[in-house]
Amino acid sequence: MRAVLVAGGAGFIGSHTAKVLRRSGMFPVVLDNLVTGNRWAAKFGAFAEGAISDRALVARLIREHAIQGAILFAAHAYVGESTHAPAKYYRNNIAQSLEFLEALLEGGVRSLVFSSSCSIYGVQAQAPIAEDAPKNPLSPYAETKLFLENALRWYERAYGLHTVSLRYFNAAGADPDGELGEWHDPETHLIPLAIGAALSGPALRIFGTDYPTPDGTAIRDYIHVTDLADAHVRALGHLLDGGRGAEFNCGAGVGHSVREIVRKVEEFSGRPLPVEPAPRREGDAAVLVADSRKIHEALGWTPRHSSLDEIVGTAWRWYSEFCAHRADAAGSTC
Repeated sequence: MRAVLVAGGAGFIGSHTAKVLRRSGMFPVVLDNLVTGNRWAAKFGAFAEGAISDRALVARLIREHAIQGAILFAAHAYVGESTHAPAKYYRNNIAQSLEFLEALLEGGVRSLVFSSSCSIYGVQAQAPIAEDAPKNPLSPYAETKLFLENALRWYERAYGLHTVSLRYFNAAGADPDGELGEWHDPETHLIPLAIGAALSGPALRIFGTDYPTPDGTAIRDYIHVTDLADAHVRALGHLLDGGRGAEFNCGAGVGHSVREIVRKVEEFSGRPLPVEPAPRREGDAAVLVADSRKIHEALGWTPRHSSLDEIVGTAWRWYSEFCAHRADAAGSTC
């Protein structure tokens, strides 16, 4: 059983990936400082609480578990926050990540999957977006992702650290088995915010209702978190089996508007969703949709859970049950 170090594995995407790793016959070793991750989500392998920059801790985990590959999720990921606290993002997403890479190299680990982002593309004139589209990061967060991608190319050339960078679009949904879901504090993602508005309020703010789209709201490519987890596992297996490094988009290849999401949440909740129109946010594109043909051709990856019904349906079921449990256990709601 190959052991895999999953940095940030107590987060939304990391925890789902740990589950798919375990199901695929690998052994996940989760490293997370729990600043934004959830301890209850790290339940599919070994767990260690700590920072990715703690090279002694990373070295110990590599030795104790005979780590063969790693996946790097650990990063601050609030675009808006990054614009007024850039030092926090450069320190964590770049400086601490480089410490993590050094520990991997010293421990003999030469296969890494990096959790990148479609935010590196910025606003594009055409959709869908392919991997060779111009890179125009519009926030410190996006810049940190592009910086590390570039660094990893040089690390592969100089040190033999083989890397796949996955540029994913809007991760959403929840574990179809109901064991895991999305829980951030604060929450900034559309679907959990819409579900929260349907359950208890406050109203969902729609940023921009005058885009040049069929209903005036922004269109995004939503990829189910289980499909995204599968992409990480396939990418790691590719590297462990001697495959070369690469960068891949991960998206469903289909766009849905904000109002479509609202209607789908209303369908599952059976109640009208309170909404509040708001001005556009600076830097938001009208349409962002992925061209994911490259990863399909290279790794055989195809989204299997990313219909809007399954994305919103799994999220609604998990979120409803999670909030009900919180109410029963602590007398509070979500």
